[in-house]
Amino acid sequence: METKEATEQKYIWLKHYPKGISHEVNPDRYTSLAELMDEGLRKYADWPAYANMGKQISFKQLDEMSRQFASYLQNDLKLQKGDRLAIQMPNLMQYPVALFGALRAGLIVVNTNPLYTPREMEHQFKDSGVKAIVILANFAYNLQKVIGNTDIKHVIVTEIGDLMGFPKRLLVNAVVKYVKKMVPAYQLPGAVSFNETLQRGSRSPFRSVPLSGKDLAFIQYTGGTTGVSKGAMLTHRNIIANLEMNYEWMKPKLGSADQNIIITALPLYHVFSLTVNALTALKTGWLNVLITNPRDMKGFIKEAKAYPFTIITGLNTLFNGMLNHPDFGQLNLKHLQITVAGAMALQTAVAEKWVQQTGCVPAEGYGLSETSPVLSCNPIDGTARIGTIGLPFPSTELKAVKDDGTDVLPGESGELWARGPQVFPGYWNRPDETEKVFEGDWFKTGDIGLMNEDGFFRIVDRKKDMIVVSGMKVFPSDIEEVLSKCPGVLETACIGVPDEKSTEAVKLFVVKKDPNLTEDAIRAFCRENLTNYKRPKYIEFRDDLPKSNVGKILRRMLKDNA
Repeated sequence: METKEATEQKYIWLKHYPKGISHEVNPDRYTSLAELMDEGLRKYADWPAYANMGKQISFKQLDEMSRQFASYLQNDLKLQKGDRLAIQMPNLMQYPVALFGALRAGLIVVNTNPLYTPREMEHQFKDSGVKAIVILANFAYNLQKVIGNTDIKHVIVTEIGDLMGFPKRLLVNAVVKYVKKMVPAYQLPGAVSFNETLQRGSRSPFRSVPLSGKDLAFIQYTGGTTGVSKGAMLTHRNIIANLEMNYEWMKPKLGSADQNIIITALPLYHVFSLTVNALTALKTGWLNVLITNPRDMKGFIKEAKAYPFTIITGLNTLFNGMLNHPDFGQLNLKHLQITVAGAMALQTAVAEKWVQQTGCVPAEGYGLSETSPVLSCNPIDGTARIGTIGLPFPSTELKAVKDDGTDVLPGESGELWARGPQVFPGYWNRPDETEKVFEGDWFKTGDIGLMNEDGFFRIVDRKKDMIVVSGMKVFPSDIEEVLSKCPGVLETACIGVPDEKSTEAVKLFVVKKDPNLTEDAIRAFCRENLTNYKRPKYIEFRDDLPKSNVGKILRRMLKDNA
């Protein structure tokens, strides 16, 4: 039974809902993502679906290629419903082909950051029991180092230009490999090229797989709220619910163009881009312009300016980088209708400058991998409250809760709890961790927030010591565990410190075991064992670290004196 406070909160935010948006969606509108795919790919067959590096493919071509890929998985690799397939590449045309093909074949997709170190790859692949992988050749040398310790039996290697057509495919792949030397040598006996999988798959018919909303679609790895790398299980129903919510939220502004064009700069392996950009497009028919390397801001703007885009999604550092680049003025912004910010806090200065330069008020949202991902968002009708995470999505409830489990009143802070059909059922093979984050059907986000008097929610702090570097979650215990294996290290602790470019940066404190240990040696060890965004920007040697009476390192004292 709802408390009086919860009922009051719900009433307040519903009163401020944008006009024309339903408070509820039907998460069972489709039995599975496969049914949604069949509808969308057929409905928008003649429209362009994806663009990347000057090449476009239509929804019809995406339909054909994803069927071929699904057929290959079924007939050649003999993979069965529920088997896990990893996809490890940046935003390329091959990603949606592999993604949709795997889902059609009833497989569970494990999205993997291509910048992971071998240690991080091995953990994720072993934990999820991946049987097959699609990997960009640029990162295959890392797979070679760990594949023997995993259950991976099938390797599909793709190159950047594989779907660009002849002769551009040969030219691009040659430049990447021999001129730019971006493909370190590797040996993966038995590996098959991506284009070969499509050729083989075209020889046999694809067989539809019976799927339900309860079946798993993704295992999305996250640090969760404890810092232990865990796989969030996301069902077909979870994802359908969230994209239906996203569609409902954006619907008022989706009818102003013949075909909406969305800039997809965040990687598709990130759950934000995966659901909001790629999968929602099956419902809307918009064209996804894939940006392979958004860190190359000049190249990013050059590609984006070729399209009169109506929607852009991103995060604070992306928008800030765009605004401060001399080529920003070259973008065609006359058609921009929707700007959505997520993954990290949108700074007020950046939001205000974006409005000045584009005339479009950015709508900041909030979510987690465990919630498929969106829980709340600001309205896109220009009434967004900058500095807040907006209103709960349709069919979604948010509340702030005290440590004793009681609801707080508007204006008071507490841990944000959420419930709705997009909330995951739990962590893969981790019932212990699943139990920690649920109270009945309420998911405990681990973030501290509050609801303003007008019903808009705001994040005020992070529970525990999570660090956010350019929108990516970094957990001190993860880094400290790795650094404990560094030769010459006695003790370590790390915290987040303010950083103008990435919002926060990692600062590492080290107590030496070997007096000859150097900062350079630690950085070299980090390069081998930590993804770039997890590596410490600052390193400080200390004689000892502050501890509690029971010997626990007190990170808060380090942070207060940083």
